[in-house]
Amino acid sequence: QVQLVESGGGLVQPGGSLRLSCAASGFEFSSASINWARQAPGKGLQWVSTIASDGSTFYPNTVKGRFTISKDNARNMVFLQMDNLKAEDSAVYYCRRGGDRGQGTQVTVSS
Repeated sequence: QVQLVESGGGLVQPGGSLRLSCAASGFEFSSASINWARQAPGKGLQWVSTIASDGSTFYPNTVKGRFTISKDNARNMVFLQMDNLKAEDSAVYYCRRGGDRGQGTQVTVSS
């Protein structure tokens, strides 16, 4: 079955960086589009980035220029490099493929 396992979250100061990882299995990874989304307490799920099967990337304006999504087809891994983090980036971050998602990894941006 589809499995998505996120890691790499933690506590970081404003302006800092984190790199999230997502290990995927159970589907044809190289032909899939993978998304990152986040959910802050009391808020809905917010789309953060997408990487298409051809490597094209997409971001909302809220993270464009600060976040970079990438993937390694040989390892079935997706990454999210997050730079210049802000307090409003604090949330649980999920790796998603279609209707499937992992357990999430917590990102907290605070001084």
